[in-house]
Parts: sequence; structure tokens; C-alpha cells
Amino acid sequence: MTGFPDAESYARAALTYLAEPGDVRLGALIRTRGARQVLDAIKAGDVTGAAAQRAMERWRVRLEGIPSAEEVAGFCRSGIRLIHPGDPEWPGQLADLGDAQPYALWLRGTADLRFNCLRSVAIVGSRAATAYGSYVASEVAASVAARGWTVISGGAYGVDAAAHRGALGADGVTVAVLACGVDMPYPAGHRDLLDAIAAQGVIVSEWPPGWNATRLRFLVRNRVIAALATGTLVVEAGQRSGALNSARHARDLNRRLMAVPGPVTSDLSAGCHHIIREWQGVLVTSAAEVIEHLSPLGAPQEAREPAGAAESAGAGESAGAGESAGAGESAGAREGRARTGSRAAAVIDRDELAPETAAVLDALPARGGMGPARVAVRAGLDLRTVMRCLGVLAAGGFAERCDAGWRLRRT
Repeated sequence: MTGFPDAESYARAALTYLAEPGDVRLGALIRTRGARQVLDAIKAGDVTGAAAQRAMERWRVRLEGIPSAEEVAGFCRSGIRLIHPGDPEWPGQLADLGDAQPYALWLRGTADLRFNCLRSVAIVGSRAATAYGSYVASEVAASVAARGWTVISGGAYGVDAAAHRGALGADGVTVAVLACGVDMPYPAGHRDLLDAIAAQGVIVSEWPPGWNATRLRFLVRNRVIAALATGTLVVEAGQRSGALNSARHARDLNRRLMAVPGPVTSDLSAGCHHIIREWQGVLVTSAAEVIEHLSPLGAPQEAREPAGAAESAGAGESAGAGESAGAGESAGAREGRARTGSRAAAVIDRDELAPETAAVLDALPARGGMGPARVAVRAGLDLRTVMRCLGVLAAGGFAERCDAGWRLRRT
């Protein structure tokens, strides 16, 4: 298909137009028959059984709205990309949703979704946040982002916005999961915020470009927020808040669940207290407590290998490349010489880096800084590979971000 990678990708893009996300019947069909065959069957009305026929009629009513392959390619040329299971950027943890996992995801932004969600926290809460709630969300988000954790939220007013802004202010990565197309500024007052998120992180949606948000879609998208994150923190939430819906998904997916306490007289903290009392959510009051709860074995963040370093290296590069941890032993355990202090020391020897990662390291300046595009030119690699390698180098303690881009880490 002209201008589009392959027929399977186009079929999955088309299916996002035909069915609302989370349709387990369609998810089961894709799992057993593949997206291309399912799309052909919907077009032909080729189903058996009353239940399947009713579902098919529901999907077929939208057939006229499917864009051509060239139109989908046009979205990609405009800075919007589509990922689906099997792509390098697809977060594998979404499989925990079973047949309700997204058929595909539309993205707008510069960050690699899979890599940045390996070590992430969802921060959600009330749209009508108090000054207390906004302050806590912003401070926690800024602190965890400064320590290399990705902040995930929903782009809404209140706690969501405070969390996104806190992460952006700390020069961290933040992910906004929307209930509308990634090109839609919703809410309208967050156009600038969403553009800033796209420039420094990534915007995610199961709905195609141009689609508007509805009340039900907010609830449907909450399962993706919970599934992407290592854990979910609820800052403020009333008893009927949508944030409780996100918390319920996190609980059902066996993700770490946390809540910030508030005044017993505040209706906006009643949901947080319910999470702590009834759902065994962990009470947290600081970013350090959040990271401690999300970290393996509860070890202090500064004294262990940054989570995701070996994992991302193994996922993005071949096991024989020399950067994976080795049989049954993590790179951090093998190295065994990590320094303590405000930052973790390098946990992988330079000689163990894969060739592509080593090339990126060689391209980095010791002083000043260099943007990823210039690093890609100097290393002779594509930009996506460079961004992945920079993440590995940062997690391993070799590189760091600065105002001018990236540079060798100062020891």
C-alpha cells in the first residue's frame, strides 16, 4: 500500500475507526484471525452466530468512515504515528488487558513509549483539584521525573495538568493518554500544555485523529493509563471520581496502587481514603515513598541499578550484543560496584555496550551538549535508535541530559 508500512498496520488503523476501544469480541477475533482477516470479514459481513452478527453490524455501520492507506500515511507524515503489537515501540505490559488491549495506538510526540513506560508512575486525581492537591501532584511529579521516572496522566484539568507540568518543569518525560484523537486539543485550554507534552514526551490515544472525546471514552481510556504504568498514584479523588476508575483498573491488573491522604473533612480526599482502607492502597506522602514502593524489593533508588536499564537493552538489542545482563544475573549484580550517593553509578562496563550504543556514546560531547539529531549524524544511526541508546546510556550512568541536549555524564 503506497506510503504505508504494511497491510497489517493499515488493517489495525482501520479497525480503530470501526470499533470503540476495549471491545473484547473484536479483540478475540484479532487474536485468533489477525487484523487483516478480521477487516476483510467485516467488509464482507462474513460471520456466523447471532452474537457475532450483532457485533458485526455494529462495526459495519462505520465502514464508510475508514480512510485510505494514503490518508493514514498522511497522518504519519504530519507527525502522528501508529503502533501495534509486534512493533518495537509497543509496550508489552498492555497484554495484561487480555482481549481488551488496544487494537493499535496513535501517538504524537518525540519520546519512545515502550522504553519510557518501563519505569513509570501514573498520577491521577480530581479535575476540581484543591490547591493542596495541585501542589502535591506537581511536586511529586517533578521529583520522580527528575530521578528518571516517566509521569503518565490523562491531560485533564486539575491533578492531571499539575502532574504533567511538574514533570515538564523537571525536564522529564511525561505521557498523556487522551480520550480523543492525538491532534485534538482537549480540553481546549490545554492546547499549549499538550504541545509541550508532545515536544518532551508523547501523547497517546486509541481513537483516530480528529475524533472527539465523550464521557464514556474517558472511562475506557483509564484502563490504558493503569496498564502502561508501573504503579498508579491517586492524589485527590471524590467517591465518584473518574480517578477511582483508574485506581480500580490498577488494582485489577495487579499494579502497585498508592494514594495521598487528605483532610477527613474533604470530599476530594474521600476516594483516596477509600483506596487505602478498602483496596489496600499504600499511603504515600512524598516522591521518595512513591519510588520506594515501585522499586524492586523496595530498595532505595540511589543504591541500586535504575529499573529498566537491562530490560530495555535486552528488548531493543540482540542478546548476543554484549549489553544484556547475562544468564540469570543482572548487570547491576554482576558489576557489584555501584557507588552510593545522590545518583547511581554506571552499572554496565563500557566494553559491554552493544555496538550501536557504543557509537552513540562516542558521539556525545564531554562539555556543552548536543541534540539527538546531531548525535544521530555523528553516530551514523537513525534517530529512533539514537533515542533508545541514549535511554540505555542514561540508565547506565554514562550520559545525562542538559539544557543543550545530551552529554557525557560528569562524575
